Amino acid sequence: MKRKPNILWICTDQQRWDTVNSLGNPLINTPNVDSLVKAGTAFTNAYTQSPICTPSRVSFLTGLYPATHQVSRNGNDYFPSSLPLVTGILADNGYHGGLIGKLHLSRSQGKTEIRPENDGYAEYYWSHYPYPEYSSGHDYEDWLKNEKGVKLKDLLTHSDAPYGQGVQEEYHQTRWATERAKGFIKKNKDKPWFLSINVFDPHPPFDPPESYKKRYDPEKMPYPIFAESDIEHQNKFLKIDQQTKIAVDPTKYDPSLGLFGDKKVDHSDMHWMPPTNYDSKVIRACYYAMIELIDDMVGEFLELLEKSGQREDTLIIFMSDHGEMLGDHGLLYKGCRFYEGLVHVPLIFSYPGIIRDDLQSEALAELVDLPPTILELAGLEIPKHMQGQSLVPILSGESDPIFHKDCVVTEYNDSIVIPGGYSSHGSMYFDGRYKICVYHDMNIGEIYDLKEDPDEFNDLWLNQSYQDLKADLVLKHFNAMMNTVSAGVERSAKY
Repeated sequence: MKRKPNILWICTDQQRWDTVNSLGNPLINTPNVDSLVKAGTAFTNAYTQSPICTPSRVSFLTGLYPATHQVSRNGNDYFPSSLPLVTGILADNGYHGGLIGKLHLSRSQGKTEIRPENDGYAEYYWSHYPYPEYSSGHDYEDWLKNEKGVKLKDLLTHSDAPYGQGVQEEYHQTRWATERAKGFIKKNKDKPWFLSINVFDPHPPFDPPESYKKRYDPEKMPYPIFAESDIEHQNKFLKIDQQTKIAVDPTKYDPSLGLFGDKKVDHSDMHWMPPTNYDSKVIRACYYAMIELIDDMVGEFLELLEKSGQREDTLIIFMSDHGEMLGDHGLLYKGCRFYEGLVHVPLIFSYPGIIRDDLQSEALAELVDLPPTILELAGLEIPKHMQGQSLVPILSGESDPIFHKDCVVTEYNDSIVIPGGYSSHGSMYFDGRYKICVYHDMNIGEIYDLKEDPDEFNDLWLNQSYQDLKADLVLKHFNAMMNTVSAGVERSAKY
């Protein structure tokens, strides 16, 4: 092992697993993330612990499952001081830490997010939703005013839709994150550092700079995963919280109708309220453009690390907190659902000379595995309370890259505010072939065989030919979920 590695931890927001060119999507341009795949290890079956921001982020910062950390709601009033963060552990062991972007471990609307007691960030450049209603302590807005000479509210006068042209590239929040990060990397090159870059994109609204938007022809975009049976199937889940209330056919768009019908929607609501009538191909083109802008950011980081002589000593992680439905099965955005587009995420590690390069591991992995992996790569002890399992045996070549764990689990527990919602509680178990989703207290669920039905059209939950399989999966699901609950304080005596 070399000296303590620098750690460049890039986390996008709401990016699906199938949005990297070298991992199977020829329609998106991601040359710099592709270079990380070539110079590192990509886990092609990585899953989030929650399809919602805050509970997912708490899991991959604490190494705990939602049932144990119990921070399952976006907008929670505070972050429990009893939960140690991996970033705090790094800082306690000699690292100089920085945050750029969102943290989102507690509420942030209308004020700066209250920081955890020991988050480990010596430098803190906070920015959540990049719009004026989040103005207190908003470093992105301050950067625009002080370094670019523009006001954030003046940049948004044209932006009145949930998708389409957004802020020009030189004023974009991703540009701000790029410049802040490059400054951090330059000035801290003589000490071990870690930097968390948590950009807001490609979270909706889907509004890339026009210079990136025009790189993608909507006519060349595929329609979302959809079958006519989806509309009837989704009607079974109307009492399950989802930002899309009623599924619509994403192949049918009527330009003569409003995006929200007769409803008037403020721009400040467009990051959580999806349109009911939309051009799904334009949305996909915008989504890909937002990701390409992030990819260019990654390229600038790689160039700087090479020029400053830090690349060989830097662990780079590229991932996302959860995915996006993007019109699949007639749904947009997120909620208490567990389709692949929402729970399956990109996860890539690159560290020259330490991590195997040009490896695509099909092993099941989870974001909860990140803290023990990071600590082991940094040569630090993994706390006993962490529930994730280090991925280092695969990354280092010590174990077969085909297997890491038997199953992955995901949980949603009253996680986002849905007007007129039901405070839904749902969970998912996936063993690499069969996926079971249970919506607790609703007497409803789903079962999919992803080997035979990778697009998740054929729900086996009520199929009489699969009731033995259902019984087996319900038991496995129950056992797996119970195993995510900690027994609590460490034992130090017999009695």
